Amino acid sequence: MNAGLNSALAAQARALGFDAIGVTGPDTIGDAGQHFHAFLDTGAHGDMDWLAANPERRADPRVLWPDVRSIVMLGVNYGPDENPLHILARRTRGAISVYARGDDYHDLIKKRLKTLARWLHATAGGDVKVFVDTAAVMEKPLAKAAGLGWQGKHTNLVSREFGSWLFLGAIFTTLELPRADAETDHCGSCQACLDICPTAAFPAPYKLDARRCISYLTIENKGPIPHEFRKAIGNRIYGCDDCLAACPWNKFAQEGREIKLAARDALRAPSLADLARLDDASFRALFSKSPVKRIHRERFLRNVLIAIGNSGDAALAVEAEHLLDDESPLVRGAAVWALSQLVPRERFAALASENAAAERDDSVRAEWACTQPSDG
Repeated sequence: MNAGLNSALAAQARALGFDAIGVTGPDTIGDAGQHFHAFLDTGAHGDMDWLAANPERRADPRVLWPDVRSIVMLGVNYGPDENPLHILARRTRGAISVYARGDDYHDLIKKRLKTLARWLHATAGGDVKVFVDTAAVMEKPLAKAAGLGWQGKHTNLVSREFGSWLFLGAIFTTLELPRADAETDHCGSCQACLDICPTAAFPAPYKLDARRCISYLTIENKGPIPHEFRKAIGNRIYGCDDCLAACPWNKFAQEGREIKLAARDALRAPSLADLARLDDASFRALFSKSPVKRIHRERFLRNVLIAIGNSGDAALAVEAEHLLDDESPLVRGAAVWALSQLVPRERFAALASENAAAERDDSVRAEWACTQPSDG
């Protein structure tokens, strides 16, 4: 086995902008496959049908590609330059998850993976395949096996060097490469990540119920956000960083060095009022090359309206009222709830009288009927 090749590979990876690298095998994820099947069996994946498709491929990389002999796991640090929890107190501003404030990491990392894979093939031969978060690959257990970090009690990867902030990618190869030692769990008795979760999405340490997770509710969930979670969402309009940011290992984290992944000024603390006025063209322009773009305008405005309803700022009611006429029933329904939280009961009753009878969508009529207004 060629340890020199591993050293050269690591040097090449770091020259390409990767911050962490380790090598493991396809047979090293232990009981992660069993945990994944149990996760699916309880329905905790919600509407993420793509997770349930071909689960045997996730449980064993050799099912995905029988010829794989080694797996090179790579990480790119995207550590923020400020505490992502601070914006939660700015209730008229939208909180966008750290990973989505810059360019889409999928595109950036996949290009680098391909470049590194071509180098490996040209240097040592063998066939290669690259994956970054879009294929049936269990990146986090493989990253643990490759020594990049461990899966914390919040189920995300934690690194002693980079805290919670690593994007992961993988190169599968037919080459036999020396393997790194797996990282051990360093969570100890800490459960800060579990305690901070606004929606109690962790039924137990190391277990996640995605159906309660704000990231799932604001990104993967395609319908109305269930009433029981709306207040807890606060001003989070795309994803949630609470469990990541709470981890004490972030004291060793470093600010990311990749400029394309750095937060754009327009996405650090955008005004909810400005976001509520986005039409489709301006939405696509604002979120060009951003992962936010993939949920489209209607789901994004649904999230913005939930945040407006939680803002406590009655001046924002005009933005919600304007969206009662939006073409999307998802947006109109969220606007109803936002108004119920911001305007006096008499005003809400008048709006219901004006709009509910003319409403053409059953789900929005139901929202008018079942929403209980606050005291405005």
